[in-house]
Amino acid sequence: MSDYLHWTAGLALVLGCSGPSQSALPPVPPPTLEEHVRFMTEQEPTRDWEHPDVLDAVAEYIGGQFEAAGGRVETQDYAVRGETYRNVRAFFGPAEGKRLVIGAHYDVAGHLPGADDNASGVAALMDLAHRIGDVELTTQIELVAFSLEEPPFFREPEMGSAVHARSLVDEGVEVLGMINFEMVGYFTDEPDSQEYPLDAMKALYPNAGNFITVVGRPQDEELLEAVQSAMGEATELPVVPFIAPASIIGVDLSDHLNYWDQGFSALMITDTSFYRNSNYHTENDTADTLDYRRMELVVEGAFAAVMWLAAG
Repeated sequence: MSDYLHWTAGLALVLGCSGPSQSALPPVPPPTLEEHVRFMTEQEPTRDWEHPDVLDAVAEYIGGQFEAAGGRVETQDYAVRGETYRNVRAFFGPAEGKRLVIGAHYDVAGHLPGADDNASGVAALMDLAHRIGDVELTTQIELVAFSLEEPPFFREPEMGSAVHARSLVDEGVEVLGMINFEMVGYFTDEPDSQEYPLDAMKALYPNAGNFITVVGRPQDEELLEAVQSAMGEATELPVVPFIAPASIIGVDLSDHLNYWDQGFSALMITDTSFYRNSNYHTENDTADTLDYRRMELVVEGAFAAVMWLAAG
């Protein structure tokens, strides 16, 4: 059981013994984005593939948050190199019908803190769960936290998202689209802080890393335009669309690529990773380096996009 669930259960027990019924207890707010990030980055040892017990502890925490948000939670276990790894899935809305999938990976590259990569994306996913749990839905939404996105499994069939994407095909699920949170917490207003894969892009895109971007291929243009538009209308944070072939470096460097491989339309919401954040895959990618105010705006925008897609 997560620390959050232990705390709320203990509070209910103490107050229940003193008179008030559990239904009379005031609602307990979910942890903040920063609390989520610190929980994941302060694990010792780190949440990498060589420490499946630590990954299990993080998975239990994520599952506790999904359950507290009202999701129907299950794990998707699979074996790799003699160990068991798991995706954590939460379903909201109807039990059948078309499905919208939103995901993020919770493992880290090597023995590193991995705050932006990708505790930020998982924190956003858990925050989104609590928002979705308060809404009556007519479309099924699945939130899924993946294991084993990082090397040595990236682009291999053992990636958690590859396992999940194949299962959707096997189950015959009609997927409306997939949205992937990959590094959504690092922002800066410093001039010339934003790099791009092509020099020509510098004349067309912002030169400061103070925006969030929605990335997809030309085949994903309809989904991308809907998500970018809804996010842009819901938040003051600039939302920049980037449509490009997967061959452009960075476009396919996360879990959404596995949904492309299975024929689904999929997007990545990202702060652009190493094109902005020099802490990427270093010991400096710590919780103190993230901008939680703007992270909250990312989630607000993503929630608006998810609600728009689910209503359609």
